[in-house]
Amino acid sequence: MTAFTREDVPVAIQANGVEVRLQEVGEMTLSFIHLPQGTDMGPALKGLQDDLCQCPHWGYLFNGRIRMRTASGEEVYEGGQAYYWAPGHAPEALEDSDVVEYSPTAAFNEVIDHVKAQMG
Repeated sequence: MTAFTREDVPVAIQANGVEVRLQEVGEMTLSFIHLPQGTDMGPALKGLQDDLCQCPHWGYLFNGRIRMRTASGEEVYEGGQAYYWAPGHAPEALEDSDVVEYSPTAAFNEVIDHVKAQMG
């Protein structure tokens, strides 16, 4: 069995208050993500299919509020909720937000590589 704390997991992205820590676990990637209020991931997802994240995520929102935009509309998630985000989404932090989530590694790496390239 394996356990991780946020501090154990290496930082993959750190810019403008956004922090993404990633750890591969089997065929999934564990991520600890901090999004400061006002962070809109939409611009970083431009160029992906439908300009949306195409990776599914299973997670838990510790605190904050996140608006999730999809082709079919929007939904707001709040601290204390577990979630499943299907492919085809773009998050926006309405408040400082912290999540922990699991995502299929291959699909998530495509998104992370794209986001890093968008950041320059």
